Amino acid sequence: MSAGSTSAGRGVFAAADLGATSGRVMLARVGPDRLDLSELHRFPNTPVLLPDGLRWDALALFQGILDGLRAAARAGGGVDSVGVDTWAVDYGLLDADGALLGAPYHYRDRRTEGAAEAVRGKVGPAELYRINGLQHLPFNTVFQLAAAADGAQLGVARTLLLMPDLMVHWLTGTVGAEETNASTTGLFDARAGTWSKELTGRLGIDPGLLPPLRAPGDPAGELLAHVVEFTGLPDRTPVTTVASHDTASAVVAVPATAPDFAYISCGTWSLAGLELDSPVLTEASRAANFTNERGIDGTVRFLRNIMGLWLLEECRRTWERQGLSTDLDGLLADAARAEPFAAVVDPDAPEFLAPGDMPERIRGYCRRTGQAAPDTPGAVVRCVLESLALAHRRTLRRAAELAGREVARVHLVGGGARNALLCQWTADATGLPVVAGPVEATALGNILVQARAAGLVGDLGSMRRLVARSRPLRHCVPQGDGAAWDRAAARLEPSPRNS
Repeated sequence: MSAGSTSAGRGVFAAADLGATSGRVMLARVGPDRLDLSELHRFPNTPVLLPDGLRWDALALFQGILDGLRAAARAGGGVDSVGVDTWAVDYGLLDADGALLGAPYHYRDRRTEGAAEAVRGKVGPAELYRINGLQHLPFNTVFQLAAAADGAQLGVARTLLLMPDLMVHWLTGTVGAEETNASTTGLFDARAGTWSKELTGRLGIDPGLLPPLRAPGDPAGELLAHVVEFTGLPDRTPVTTVASHDTASAVVAVPATAPDFAYISCGTWSLAGLELDSPVLTEASRAANFTNERGIDGTVRFLRNIMGLWLLEECRRTWERQGLSTDLDGLLADAARAEPFAAVVDPDAPEFLAPGDMPERIRGYCRRTGQAAPDTPGAVVRCVLESLALAHRRTLRRAAELAGREVARVHLVGGGARNALLCQWTADATGLPVVAGPVEATALGNILVQARAAGLVGDLGSMRRLVARSRPLRHCVPQGDGAAWDRAAARLEPSPRNS
């Protein structure tokens, strides 16, 4: 047993939580009515542009995890387990000796342009959706593999590990594929909950590349000797499989006390949808571009990816390069004073996907659609946040319609819960009360799965009630002119990518 004290009814757990722009290692102490969380170490996640494309610096990310675990050892002497979550779809390839074959590609790299057509030439869109139930996104793993089909690396690869599985492999030496992240690849059977032999066969993908599946709560191994030596954690410290897709972990920590809720996990992306018992694989669902991804305990996350606060953060990066103020509080204050609904955009328009001059792209979209282009940072921010609120409205209403569900409230978790304007405007746009928080939902979901594996919390409902009791939440009720939101919504047309 480590320095945590699960036998006394409480435990100490470390969560390595890697996002698209930064990573952190969090430490939590969990008991029957206790869920204390602290950040031990934060580190940047900075992609590297190489001659052959945009890549993740996986080695720096792993070093960040090690440094965070060393901080955990110093803080408490030991932990009862470690869990790792990251974003989805991206992967590393290992050779026959288990060595990484190059830095993993970033999902925003342009190499997948045209790859979807190659896949659809072998498996049509309707048939693909019937099996994997996934929203069409040009960077899904299945399309990344199609883009890599003629490359040397894939030809010599023996194992494909999604990003959280790669980090767990380096911590423990074990190989596996956690199912919530596996379900985002496009190679997972949404009904059976297994890798799809039909898809790997028809697409010419070696099924041996895909590791055995693991479920949240399964043991993933123990820290390797050199990891123990570097971090100072005790020998045989276990690593627990968590819901390793960051959105799946965030949904675990939604503080819902009744089933009639929708959720928005809001950060770089807004993941908006419902929690269901089974996938929705209808043609109407495919046409609306909804995804069916695995959640904890066999649940289904029926949702759509919406380009989220990426738009705002890219605007701030552009303004910083131009020498303008990027103070978020000031920008939000200016946005609150700007003219309402002067311009709105579809956040999912293809021109907003890649890094670059986002304010000019937004102005270009407005000019192209016959709207007045926002001419100040405050007006741009208002445009972004109102547009996101409208996208939340459109997505949640369509999800409820497709799933045949009534929604009484919206839980908005993640970094976006800090943005009071976005939370209030989401309530106004949807006409539903919004519960904002917890901000650290992803890390909390990671921790709660570990705590359940240690016997400290019960089922999913128990986890959520603990979050509701122990974390600060903000409640937003709809205000203002609902008709104005209706008129703004009528100005938006679905983008070509999502039609």
